[in-house]
Formats: sequence, C-alpha cells, structure tokens
Amino acid sequence: MTINGGGAVALPRAGPVAAAPAPRQDESSASDLVLPLIAVGTAVVLAGYGYVRRTRRARTRTTPGGGSGGGPAPPPGPSPGAALEERARDALVLADDCVLTCRDELGFAEDRFGAAAVAPFARAVRAAETELAAAFGMRRRYDHGLPADAAGRRQALAGMIGRCEEAGRLLDAAADGFDALRGLQQGAGEALEVAEARFRELTGRTGAAGPVLTALGERYGPQAVTSVTGYVEQAKDRLVFATARLNQARQTADLGSPADAVPHLRAAEGAVAQAGVLVGAVERLAMELSSAARLVPAALTGAEAHLARIRPGTEAAAARLHGGPGRTAVTAPGPGDSSGGPVPGGPPGTAPDSGADGGPASSERARAEEPAASGRAPAVVPGGVGATGTGAGAPEAPRPSEAPRGAGAASEVVPVDVPVGELRAQLKHVDRVLAGVREELVAGPYDPLDALRRIVRAVAPVPGGGGRAGVLSAAAELVARSATAGAADFVTTHRAAVGVAARTHLAEARRLLGSDPEAADSLARQARHLAEQDVRVHGNPYAGDAEPAAGIAGAVLGGVLLGEEPDGGPPAGFGGPHTRGRWRPSA
Repeated sequence: MTINGGGAVALPRAGPVAAAPAPRQDESSASDLVLPLIAVGTAVVLAGYGYVRRTRRARTRTTPGGGSGGGPAPPPGPSPGAALEERARDALVLADDCVLTCRDELGFAEDRFGAAAVAPFARAVRAAETELAAAFGMRRRYDHGLPADAAGRRQALAGMIGRCEEAGRLLDAAADGFDALRGLQQGAGEALEVAEARFRELTGRTGAAGPVLTALGERYGPQAVTSVTGYVEQAKDRLVFATARLNQARQTADLGSPADAVPHLRAAEGAVAQAGVLVGAVERLAMELSSAARLVPAALTGAEAHLARIRPGTEAAAARLHGGPGRTAVTAPGPGDSSGGPVPGGPPGTAPDSGADGGPASSERARAEEPAASGRAPAVVPGGVGATGTGAGAPEAPRPSEAPRGAGAASEVVPVDVPVGELRAQLKHVDRVLAGVREELVAGPYDPLDALRRIVRAVAPVPGGGGRAGVLSAAAELVARSATAGAADFVTTHRAAVGVAARTHLAEARRLLGSDPEAADSLARQARHLAEQDVRVHGNPYAGDAEPAAGIAGAVLGGVLLGEEPDGGPPAGFGGPHTRGRWRPSA
C-alpha cells in the first residue's frame, strides 16, 4: 500500500490460517437440482412419445372424429365384397320379378292370339328361366360355402350377376316384338275385351272360393287351410283394383287415346292375373286335400307292409347277436321255391343244397351272417319277405305256402349299414307315427297332407324306404307338389317384399321335385317360411300416409305396380330390367 507521503509502511504479518472446509450447503443443493432435472426430462420424453402415438392413431383411425384436420371422418363405405354380394342379391330378385311378369302378360297375349303366335316370346321366357335357374343354383352353392376361397366366391357372385343380366337381356330384346304383336298403342279394344272376360270369370270363382275355404276348414280342420288363409280377401282386393283400372282404360280408349289407355290396361291385367293365382291356390288345395284323404289309408297300409318286410330280418339279427352261435339267416322262399324250409328227415335248420362242402346255400348264409356279426342288420329288398333265422331257439323260416305270391315276391337278404339297435329304434318310431295317424283318422278333422308328410318322413330312414315305389312314392310326390306350388303362389303374389333367400330355396325345390320329392317338400316349406318373414318385415309402405286408392297397396306388394311413386308408379310389363317399366301414365 502507498500513501501520499510516499513512504512505505510495513503491514503486520498475519499468523498462519487453517484452511476452512467447503460449506456443506453447496453439496446438498447440487444433488437436489439433479433429481428434479431427471424427472422433468423423463416427463418430457413420455409426453412426446404419447403425442406421437396419438397423432399416428388419429391419422389411421376410421371411426368418426379420428380424421385429419380435426373434423369427423366420413363413415366407411361397404367393402368391395359386400357391394358385390348386394349386387348379386338385387340382380337375382330383379330377374325373377321380370320372369314372373312376362309369364303373366304372355298368358293374356296367348288368350288373344293363340299359342303359335306367342311361341317366339315363350321361348325367350324359357331361355331367361334357364339362365335364372343356373344363377339360383350358383347362389345355392354359394350359401353352402362353395367355393370356399375368397377369389372363388367373388367369381361366383360375378357369375350370378352375369347370368341374371343375360336373362334380362333376352327379355329386353323380345319386348319390342311382343309390343308389336299385341299392338296396344294402336288400339286396346280387343285386349280390353280379353281382360274383362277373364275378370268376369274370376269374379265368379272368387265368390265361390269363400264357401269352399270355409267347408275345407270344417272338414279338415283350420290347420289344413292355413296356407291359403286370407287369399280370398286378397283376390277381392286385386279385383277391386282391376275394376278401377279397367274402367280408366276403357274411358281413355273411348276418348281416342289408346296409348294412354295402355298403362291402365297393363295394371288391370297384372291384378287380374294375381287374383287368378290366389283363387287358384284355394281351388287346388281343395283337390289336394281330397286326394290326400283318399291316399292316407293306402299309405298307412303300404308303410306297414314295408315294415313287415324289414322287421323279421331285424329281429333275427338281434337274436343272433344275443343268442350265440348256431343262428343263421337264410333267404326267404319265393313263389314256387322250396328252399328255406327244413329238409324232410334232416336235422333242424338244414336247408336244401347246404352241404358241409360249402355249397351255394352255405355261402349265402355266410354272407347273411356277416353283417349280424358286426352289429349290422340284414335287410330285405322291398317286394320280398324278411329273412328269418333257423336253428334251435330261432324263429322258424316261413314255409313256402306262407310266402307272398306274385311277381317279384322272392326276397334277397342284403346287408344294411345300420346297427341293429338303431334299426329297431327306427321301426318303433314308425310304429308310433302310424299309430298317431290312425288315431287322427277316427278322432275327427285332420290335415291329410300333413298326415301323408309324417308317414313319408317316418318311413324314409328305414332301409329301403328311400327307394320305395307305389303308394308311398305317390304320397311323397303329392305332398311335395302341394308345398312347392303353395310357396310359388305366395312368392308370386308378394314378390315386392320377398328376398333372395326364399326365392333360392324355391328354385331348388322346383329342381328336385321330380328326383327327390322329400327334399323338395322340405325346401319349399322353408321357402314359404322365409317369404312370410320377408313380408312381415316389409310391412305396409302406405301405413300412416293418406289413404291410397283402393287396392294400390296390394298391387305394389304383388309387383303389379313398380312402387316407384306415391301413386304406385307404372305397371310392370313384358321385358327385362330396361323395358319392364316403359308403360308410364302420361302427365
């Protein structure tokens, strides 16, 4: 240090100073800062990761509210497969409707011009029906999962659509020629006379159908007529609609506007045709019930005769299974055949030509014993007599004098791949069904068609029942025809509400009607059930609206009017999808 005086001043020397330790507060404050920094960093990282995930999810989300830009995402459209499926369903229904309409109008043209004149158009309709049948066959297989792979299923849907489009093309191509034949735009007078004549005929038949239906219910019970309940009222509704449209067509034609009269005429023709279907269903059911009632006793006898041919062999097989060795089956004797009985003077159970050397009869017995040894029962070809066992403790073989006489009476023991116990259970079930039907015959009103159906179904699983002939075959065909025709009538008169499932079942029932009547009957009943479900779901499109003109709701439900407008829209006409709605009323 210096002072202004410039002299140096000596400072006192300080003593040694001990080094002070670092303050403890500094160390603790540093560690306290590190931990919060780590926590904050972790939180920042987690927040960033969450933000990235939310952003990615929002970009790929398909539910509403997840689209980019903050606005709700539009609902997803149908997948390509679902869209193709819907197209196929719609195409089948539309093509079927076109064919039904063409059949109806073709009938009016044939009444006026004759079968020869309408033959080219009838061929076009049959060709369209062939395409449609193929499409429904593809649909049937598709519904059963064939083909199984996705590509094959898409191809099947495309094939259905193609077949339906071809059917529509055939009908569209024939529409102009059909219009030229009828000549309605040049003058509808003669066509009106044909429609009015059929209308008058149906008016009388409809009036008679009511008492007929009442009498059927009283004779056979209400269950027997449920398939046509309400049909008379629906027929009257169609005729009320037809009355109004025929009057409009006549008035318009008289005013010199034949082209304007055509839509009214076509609507009237469609309604008259459907009234004919409804009344015809009642009349046909009356004939079917009468035929079935006559057939039930014969069907019962035929079923019992079939069981009588099967039962002895079944009981003999059961006896062999539980009675030990020494029990064999032999062929029942036919007419003029002395085999099967014991040889006079020989040991019990010894048949002619059955030597120890294994002759023909010995081999035959060995073949008969083979199914019994494995728990299977020998059955007898229908037309023969059941096989019986021989030997000690076994039922005695029928004598030649006891065998049925006539052609084909000789029987043959054949192995049946059915366990004896199961076969006996089947026979007991048939016995119960037949006994129930016999009780109904004497108890009071019963449904003979349903009785035949139960007899046929009960006998079918019994060996030889599926290949039956005679009365049981006739019973199966009658029941199947009745069910198929009834389902077709319902679909025809309610076509605007019936979907593809019912129509597919009906098409398959028609295909099997000649070859497998039992399957056809089952499919037809399913088709009717599905169609009724569709109608219930469809409801009345005019419910709650202003009261429509008389009969319009029924005409729309039946496809007489296309239902495209509040007044029912244009009538359906002969043609495919592009021409069926051409008869639009003028404004």
